[in-house]
Amino acid sequence: MQKPVNPHATSAAKKLLNYLSEIAGNAIITGQHTQTIPMEEISYIDEQTGKTPKLRGFELLAYSPNINYNDASEACLTEVYENRGTLETALRWATESNGILTFSFHWFSPLGGRDKSFYTEHTDFDARQILIDGTPEREAFYHDMDVIAGLLKPFLEKDIPILWRPFHESDGTWFWWGAQGTAVARELYRLMFEHYTQVHHLDNLLWVWNCRLAEGWPGDDYVDVISVDIYLDKYMPTDYHKEYEELISATSEKKVAALAEVGYLPDIDMLKKSHTPWAYFMTWSKEFIIGEQYNSADNLRKMYQSDYAIVGSD
Repeated sequence: MQKPVNPHATSAAKKLLNYLSEIAGNAIITGQHTQTIPMEEISYIDEQTGKTPKLRGFELLAYSPNINYNDASEACLTEVYENRGTLETALRWATESNGILTFSFHWFSPLGGRDKSFYTEHTDFDARQILIDGTPEREAFYHDMDVIAGLLKPFLEKDIPILWRPFHESDGTWFWWGAQGTAVARELYRLMFEHYTQVHHLDNLLWVWNCRLAEGWPGDDYVDVISVDIYLDKYMPTDYHKEYEELISATSEKKVAALAEVGYLPDIDMLKKSHTPWAYFMTWSKEFIIGEQYNSADNLRKMYQSDYAIVGSD
């Protein structure tokens, strides 16, 4: 049984991590990212398969404290406005179901920036400055963390565990937290872990690390779930076994592993045969699941109707 890295983790968080540990290699939990109140992705999956995902991903981008509304594109504003209120939706869904929550946070840069400033190209925010005491960047970083901590506390009060995945895809440079290298992102993650566990006591969080580079590994004491995001150039049936081996070689063999984001569904028949120990997958939102640009209705049905897949209400 894997124990949470936070020694004060709630019993619900401990139970969830133990559940993930038991599932990995014996089945896979179905997951779907959403970022709007209607959660049209869930409706589409239900229409096509008669099932719904066990795990739902919710987005926090609209809750970023430093959104530059005066210098934002229409696409940016649409994304922000559509995302507002999703935390309330997540809380209600988790309270009324036995589903699993995971959160993604496309964090608009704590200082400066324009448009979608979680992207490096839209901000000159230098994450290295966060690591230096007394800088404006460090002050802004902690300010934003405190705001988000306040928004997460209702989940703690309701005893709802969250698979918390901050600083995702830090193996790339497209987000400001990875722009200065994955070693910097590693330190940001450690700062957040310490602040959220020791100051805010968010003991309902399970800590998900999302990077496949060894130099970014925060260490076994900071991570509950290792994960990777995979977007293949074109569809091919796969259990993502090669990617699993690469991930554990760069991180740890002692942790539960997850496909935190995928463009294409894993092949459930291949998973059932190989037992590659992914605890869950989460398909990305909108066109990645709705319609057949990425995933065919046949493949969707094959996944959700398989006895190897864990779906909603299971």
